Amino acid sequence: MDNGMTHTVRTGTELLWSALGGDPALADRVEYGGPSGLLPARLPVMELARASVAVAGLAAVERAGLPGPVRVDDGAVATAFVSERHLRVDGRAPVSFAPLSRFWRAADGWVRTHANYPHHRAALLAALGARDDSVEAVAAAIGERRAVEVEAAVYAAGGLAVALRTPGEWAAHAQGREVAARPLLTRERLDEAPPRRRTGPLRVLDLTRVIAGPVATRTLALLGADVLRIDPPDNPELPDQHADTDVGKRTAALDLDSPSDRRTLGELLDSADVLVTGYRPGALDRFGLHRPGLVTARLSAWGDYGPWGGRRGFDSLVQVATGIGVVEGSAERPGALPAQALDHGTGYLLAAAVLRSLTEQDRDGGTRLVRLALAQTGHWLTHTLPRYEPERYVTASEGPLGRLRHAVSPVAYEGGPAGWSRPPGLPGADDPVWTTA
Repeated sequence: MDNGMTHTVRTGTELLWSALGGDPALADRVEYGGPSGLLPARLPVMELARASVAVAGLAAVERAGLPGPVRVDDGAVATAFVSERHLRVDGRAPVSFAPLSRFWRAADGWVRTHANYPHHRAALLAALGARDDSVEAVAAAIGERRAVEVEAAVYAAGGLAVALRTPGEWAAHAQGREVAARPLLTRERLDEAPPRRRTGPLRVLDLTRVIAGPVATRTLALLGADVLRIDPPDNPELPDQHADTDVGKRTAALDLDSPSDRRTLGELLDSADVLVTGYRPGALDRFGLHRPGLVTARLSAWGDYGPWGGRRGFDSLVQVATGIGVVEGSAERPGALPAQALDHGTGYLLAAAVLRSLTEQDRDGGTRLVRLALAQTGHWLTHTLPRYEPERYVTASEGPLGRLRHAVSPVAYEGGPAGWSRPPGLPGADDPVWTTA
């Protein structure tokens, strides 16, 4: 019989592999190992990490026609999920969050902001009307307002701020209901177009930012794809983020408001095999990115539906909105996952979805579209992925000491005892004889 950890790991992998439409028999090709107890959290973060990496490996061996096994080492997985913390550039540690990217106490609760990029920082300060850009000034401006008022004002100004919500509040929220009603990811065949003829490495056009999308394309680059990342010339990726997530890729700058640069993008798309986008839904629609026979993967924070469908967002903000911040801490003192696991997990899942779509396209043709969202991954983590619940492993009994609540025995096997035959008695109250003659 599998122990609890093995059952949870395989269940997570099997659930993701099923969502990707993979052959269930292939899930048996995964071998797990490495140190235990990593990425500790109240939610099953390590299980999410393991499973997302496992399905990326499964999709890779399936596409390559290799027998496996896929080896998933917990140490490598946990380290990769906090890769930004291990990065050093000439010995210098990176800056993960800017001073204004943090939790703030509002008049009636908490707000989390994201202001790593200069334009988001400027929008935050403009929305708050802070006297200056110091932490003290921003704290004072937020402290005077209700959390949802800060959220609304900052988003209206083009910035990013999210009020802390409990799981129940998110479940009742219009966007939370939309997320709960939808699958973890969607995979669509849009037409009957034949697959593109490929004579060399897979060509991947990368229009993503920050972590999830770049992790996906970094993984595709590892597997041999020619990945070309495009950024706007006036808004490049943050240097440390680039150093961490753009390994294996080439990067270029194109101004899509320039006719000549837009033509260049179109020519790249004409010969690409895969397009991965990570900007907010609708932001790139005017550039006409559709091409017959292309595999397109769209990543967003909240999904491309519901009242927040057009909003920007990051892992840290999705955790706060969806109740994860309360689960990992409390409403009085919010917490966070031990890694930006929604980003990293969604990134590996996105890479797997692209590979599975290519495998199916090679067989059946068709332009392909896959869609993922950090909020959907968060919902899967909190509602679908099995987690450790102590109540499942305790029982109660009546006896001389009264009603006892105690742990069940971990020793279990087919045909074995369901529990002890008697409760504990009063100390020293039994006769000093054997119960059998």
